[in-house]
Amino acid sequence: MRMPVLFVGHGSPMNAIEENSFTRTLETLSEKLPRPKAVCVISAHWVTPGSEVLAVEKPRTIHDFSGFPRPLYEVQYPAPGAPDEAQRLVDDLKLMPDHHWGFDHGAWSVLKHIYPQADVPVFQISLDQTRSFESHLDLGRELSKLRDRGVLILGSGNLVHNLRSLNGKMDAQPFPWALEFDEKIKTAIEHRDEKSLASPDRWGASLLANAHPTLEHYVPILYCMGSTSEKDEIVYPYEGFDYGSISMRMVLFGNQKEIT
Repeated sequence: MRMPVLFVGHGSPMNAIEENSFTRTLETLSEKLPRPKAVCVISAHWVTPGSEVLAVEKPRTIHDFSGFPRPLYEVQYPAPGAPDEAQRLVDDLKLMPDHHWGFDHGAWSVLKHIYPQADVPVFQISLDQTRSFESHLDLGRELSKLRDRGVLILGSGNLVHNLRSLNGKMDAQPFPWALEFDEKIKTAIEHRDEKSLASPDRWGASLLANAHPTLEHYVPILYCMGSTSEKDEIVYPYEGFDYGSISMRMVLFGNQKEIT
């Protein structure tokens, strides 16, 4: 079976250890998704000059944040790596192998809820900071072959991500610009409008700057879109905002009859 593609707006690292409607949705997904041979994660939190792929057998858990409660730093996610799949991408796509990275919180804070036993192999692909948006889409198209090999592609970022404008209350009403950008991305996804997704400034430079003061949380959706096709149905397992300026939207692409 061709594996689905999942984009998750991962939000705060605290979601790794808290129970809320978002984490319960992730837990429900674990019951619905077909069990993959491996998971390929494209996370907002691994940015490199060039596209790299994690090619180790036992990746470490990276606590790439500061100022959070001690229990969060004690979390470990000991899933095995998938060095064979990584090597195929090195050979086929000329990605650079990496043996020093691990699972950043864009990966483990999500996978901890979907596969709590940490028994599914996982590898990551970095975000090449030298690529254009269109080039990220192109690499996503190349990665679509993973789906036929039983690999689940997981993009982890946020469709709106502005930490500078955070409201102190988690359930605060989203800012109008946050709602507007999130809705434009949703519409572009549903119409497979890759031109707009590769040029989000066409909706206004100020709107993009508000939604994404930096762009690393936006880029993973491009990999997800690139690895899908018009045959994939689209659903949103979770929608909503945290702190007024973080979109927690999830997007699931695939044959929904097989998924559910």
